[in-house]
Amino acid sequence: MFLTISTTGTPERPATDLGFLLHKHPDNAQTFSTSHGTAHVLYPEASVERCTAALLLEVDPVALVRRGKGKGRGGAPDAALAQYVNDRPYAASSLLAVALSTVFKSALRGVCKALPERAAEPLPLRIEVPAVPARGGAELVRDLFGPLGWTTVDVRPVALDETFPAWGDSRYVQLVLEGELRLADALRQLYVLLPVLDDAKHYWVAPDEVEKLLRAGEGWLADHPERQLITSRYLSRRWGLTREANERLELVRLAEADDIDVEAIDNAVEDPAPEETPEEKTVSLAEQRRDAILTALRDAGASSVLDLGCGQGQLVQALLKDVRFTKVVGVDVSVRALTVAARRLKVERMSERQAERVTLMQGSLTYTDKRLKGHDAAVLSEVIEHVDLPRLPALEYAVFGTARPATVVVTTPNVEYNVRWETLPAGHVRHRDHRFEWTRAEFRAWADKVAPRFGYAVRYAPVGPDDPEVGPPTQMAVFTVAATDMRSDMRSDMKSDMKKEEKAA
Repeated sequence: MFLTISTTGTPERPATDLGFLLHKHPDNAQTFSTSHGTAHVLYPEASVERCTAALLLEVDPVALVRRGKGKGRGGAPDAALAQYVNDRPYAASSLLAVALSTVFKSALRGVCKALPERAAEPLPLRIEVPAVPARGGAELVRDLFGPLGWTTVDVRPVALDETFPAWGDSRYVQLVLEGELRLADALRQLYVLLPVLDDAKHYWVAPDEVEKLLRAGEGWLADHPERQLITSRYLSRRWGLTREANERLELVRLAEADDIDVEAIDNAVEDPAPEETPEEKTVSLAEQRRDAILTALRDAGASSVLDLGCGQGQLVQALLKDVRFTKVVGVDVSVRALTVAARRLKVERMSERQAERVTLMQGSLTYTDKRLKGHDAAVLSEVIEHVDLPRLPALEYAVFGTARPATVVVTTPNVEYNVRWETLPAGHVRHRDHRFEWTRAEFRAWADKVAPRFGYAVRYAPVGPDDPEVGPPTQMAVFTVAATDMRSDMRSDMKSDMKKEEKAA
């Protein structure tokens, strides 16, 4: 296997700085032992104007078979020679990716004590790989590297036999990448995408591969259009590992979109807030709140319910106990919360009929999501106070404007009642993640503004003991689509159905 990395330079910033960044001196040819052969690093050219580093990997086919114990490609029981006679010594694969991480370990991490500023800035790079197995063809290669900042992604299919053009192309391509990127970013992309293109790893994929993928994909994988394919292939289609990787990458994407830390998003699993342990030990406020929500949903005649910001699944569990709720969808941005909810509900041990009633999915409530459409009701129970006020209009539009269920139930703390909590210091909110807590007047002002804007009517109800001075501990608003807007929605749906029928005809 062969790969070259080239860059250009000037007298002030010589191209030979590449030797510092790769931690390999241009004047020396170096050899490194790997688990499946020998890697050589050499410099075909090294001048101020242009410098090229080459990585040559000589694969030991006997070592490959012994370590692989006959598994994977090249170990088919009906082709004994295939263990030793295959493309592994010639075509870039996970073998080359492992060699990259072994030989250029510091460069992959972007570490260079000699020239830290050069390691942190983009360089004019040209990377050439003469033979890359591309399961998906040249178009897939472009789809994988195209969104990553390369100005040129030159992919040329390799003919099966140039003497016989009619035989067509092989599954191999020649790959040339050109553009200005940080060297560390370019190496990380190759480390992940070479095995993805080959779609076959030469070693067992263990759970720690998720961590390797996330480290190498930092800064580019979370937003990649082909993220699902990349994670699936890199993790050898192990469903559990792929799901874990995608959930964690989705958190990264959402955190970057909101310019906050991942920990600030994935915080739904917390110790109980003061309101969860009130003085009335017989019926907790949390139970009273769930009962009030269930009553509102039953009065609305809802059968399909969204629990938006479902947390650890307490409300979802209560909804499933009532057979009138035939479809319950729990949505939360926190992976940990959804994992706890799945355990609470014993999803894996549910009967098929019961499992059809419930869905748990990751999502952010400040982004429109077509999966949230088509439900009778939605619940935002103790959710809005966790959203930054500037982001609240985005939530309003996503829920009331786009998902648009017939009924929306919203509960939120009443800050006036906080003086009744003896364990809550004065001036403190009930939960450290609360961005705000509203008075009754503030909550009504918000709801009275949202309802007409999106064609809803709204009514209010107290939850918990209604103190004559400070009101209830929790305040609830029930939004219902106004009759005129409901007729408008029906007409819109009818027009949409007619258009679909016309297209079908």
